[in-house]
Amino acid sequence: MTTETRTPARRTAWQLWRRNALVWGALMLLLLLSLMLAYIPMGVLTPASGIVIAFAKATLVVMLFMELARSRAIDRLAAVAGLVFLTVMFALTMSDVLWRLATR
Repeated sequence: MTTETRTPARRTAWQLWRRNALVWGALMLLLLLSLMLAYIPMGVLTPASGIVIAFAKATLVVMLFMELARSRAIDRLAAVAGLVFLTVMFALTMSDVLWRLATR
C-alpha cells in the first residue's frame, strides 16, 4: 500500500479526533462556567442559568457525540420517544408531589 491510499483514512480519523476534542473542550468550558455561576449569588437566575448550560451540554452530546444530526430517521424517532417518555415520567412525579403537598 502506498501512502497516498492511506492518507484520506488517516485524515478522516484525525478530523474525527479533532472534532471530539473540540466538543470535549467545549463541555469542559461549560462545566467550569456552570461551576462559577453556581457560586455567584444571582437569586432566581442561578438555577435558570444552570438549566440553560445543562441544555447546551446535552445538545452537544446528543448532536455530536451520539451523531443524531446525521443518523437515520428511525434513530431520531427513538431518541424523541425517549424524551417524550422521560417528560411523561417527570410530569407524573411532579403531579404526585404537588398532590401530596396540597392534601397535607
